[in-house]
Amino acid sequence: MDPMPSVESVENGISQKNAKKASCSTMLTLAYQSLGVVYGDLSTSPLYVYKTTFSGKLSLHEDDEEIYGVLSFIFWTFTLIALFKYIFIVMSANDNGEGGTFALYSLLCRHAKLSILPNQQDTDEKLSAYAVEGSTETWQSSVLKSFFEKNPKCCKGLLVFVLLGTCMTIGDGILTPAISVSGVKLKFTGLHENYIVMISCVILVGLFSLQHHGTHRVAFIFAPIVTAWLLCIGGIGIYNVIKWNPHIFHALSPVYMFKFLRSTCIEGWVSLGGVVLSITGVEAMFAALGHFSTLSIKIAFTFLVYPCLVLSYLEPIFWPVFIVATCAAVIGSQAVISATFSIISQCCALNCFPRVKIVHTSSKIYGQIYIPEVNWTLMCLCLAVTIGLRDSNMIGHAYGLAVTTVMFVTTCLMAMVMIIVWKKAIVTTFAFLVFFGLVELLYLSAALYKVPEGGWIPLVLSFIFMAIMILWNYGTLKKHQFDVENKVSMNRILALGPSLGMVRVPGIGLVCSNLVTGVPAVFGHFVTNLPAFHHVVIFICVKSVQVPYVDEKERFLISRVGPKEYALFRCVVRYGYKDLLQENYDFEDKLVYAIIQFVETEGGGQMPPVIEFSPSLTLTHPNHEGRFTRSLLDFNVTVLGNGQLEGSYLKDESLDIFKARESGIAYILGHSHAKAKKSSSIFKKFAIDVVYAFLSKNCREPDVAMSVPHTSLLEVGMIYYV
Repeated sequence: MDPMPSVESVENGISQKNAKKASCSTMLTLAYQSLGVVYGDLSTSPLYVYKTTFSGKLSLHEDDEEIYGVLSFIFWTFTLIALFKYIFIVMSANDNGEGGTFALYSLLCRHAKLSILPNQQDTDEKLSAYAVEGSTETWQSSVLKSFFEKNPKCCKGLLVFVLLGTCMTIGDGILTPAISVSGVKLKFTGLHENYIVMISCVILVGLFSLQHHGTHRVAFIFAPIVTAWLLCIGGIGIYNVIKWNPHIFHALSPVYMFKFLRSTCIEGWVSLGGVVLSITGVEAMFAALGHFSTLSIKIAFTFLVYPCLVLSYLEPIFWPVFIVATCAAVIGSQAVISATFSIISQCCALNCFPRVKIVHTSSKIYGQIYIPEVNWTLMCLCLAVTIGLRDSNMIGHAYGLAVTTVMFVTTCLMAMVMIIVWKKAIVTTFAFLVFFGLVELLYLSAALYKVPEGGWIPLVLSFIFMAIMILWNYGTLKKHQFDVENKVSMNRILALGPSLGMVRVPGIGLVCSNLVTGVPAVFGHFVTNLPAFHHVVIFICVKSVQVPYVDEKERFLISRVGPKEYALFRCVVRYGYKDLLQENYDFEDKLVYAIIQFVETEGGGQMPPVIEFSPSLTLTHPNHEGRFTRSLLDFNVTVLGNGQLEGSYLKDESLDIFKARESGIAYILGHSHAKAKKSSSIFKKFAIDVVYAFLSKNCREPDVAMSVPHTSLLEVGMIYYV
């Protein structure tokens, strides 16, 4: 029997054959768009690589043999690291289409108990996205898993190691505009430095101002420029090789690398900090993977970016394409801007960064996001670096350290993925780790040598971002620990009787907390001060799990709290670290449906056909604001009519929930302030009372992050002594 055509194919009235053509067209379109977003940074490396490499004492060795040696280093570094490591190996380790160091960490957490998220449950492993693929367990993976499971401190150390790579990637993003612009300045010495910096700042402001339009729109603006730049440097490179130096291909021999190091000694080793700039942007390419797709990025790199850049390094050119080079240099920062958005989004979901506004800019590519707070902060930092750092060599040294650190972190995480996830033999993993690890350590050592000459810049930037991430994670874990230790006793709840010792008013009360079990302290604090509550009480926990996306059918995890007559429920709402929190009205309707479905199917029953619900159903019933929604309640009233609702096949408890829904839904959130105990150390008091308090005050409030309407919000003030 032939497979059923996709819903999209049916809706558009096309056959499966045409659907495949459309899929290929979409893939090529994404590959084209990736040129303007992902490859701007990597494509502009030829502007500054040779200048940075031949700085200092190495400028005294600019003979043919030394030039051939540098070219050989650039070619093999670009081929081995960018092409073989990232395109062919690392890209295959994406987490359901998401890339970056945090995606690798999430992948490891799903296959081993490495996560330090406080509210994880065994039921999370039953999510379809949690599916563990690969062969059976090997002794290598068992030993490595056992080691981390028995050593919680090593799990924390792994998280810090991941944060190091993450923060270096962000630092990379701050340095990218400055190094790109300096590359243009080095070649066009006729224009005064101040004018170049001023023009660059204006263009950078325009670049960051475009981000809210979305990745796909920005890509269509920038892709033609980067494509023109690549074709120019590739075409002119071919012309120069044929006309002026057809023997340049001899430099691709690895022999010239050894000759170069032998003749230049320590100066040659130090110059490798400039050679590594030829692969700037490869980590941003991986981190921005969610904005496109694995195949589209591979196609663009293999068939256009790689050959054009190799040709440009063979015969460096500039003069015929100055204007294109200027535009491409500034666009080079787009790759790390998109990568930073993805990284911060993942960090927020995993409790490693303060809450920020995340806007999904595309309905087709779910990973394309925009974060306003991060965008403008990044712009200010980029402008500060561009204006403040005018020594191109100093910027290059700083840039090289950031790049090599991130690459080494990725190599170590990939080695763990190969053992734990892919179940590869220890010999294969060891060969990968030793080969790429030694190459990157060689470049890292050369970059560390330049710390006093500019390499300190990414260290300072990374330290600031890492301090924010670690202290935010620390404060969040301490607050969760307080919640767990101060839960309301179930015996106390049950002793109050079905009325809970207070007046039960019509409606549904959603008590929001981070607890997946027990009754939160905020509920006890509320009823102590106001002895009345709603007829139906639902304890809500909105949490993130170690997958990018959670299927809508697996979003809600419902259970009952106490006997049926108490009308107490618990709902754990699970989101992936790339999921978009639903709008309030959509969330409420789906939650009510999930509760009713639980009530109707409790004890092995079946859902009555009269309330079957399809998320794809389009209704034309406007709500009070005039918008058209897919309200579950509106759907049932439309079908049954108000008079027929009582005579339906629903259980009495389900009818009570419907009536409570008609009376309204209120959100009860804890407005908590964390304070360190008096007996705490000075470091803890500074971390909680100063840093965490400052971050909490200036980040988005939970009600804003959850899109809770102000008319339905009740906040309960509490102080957490942690």
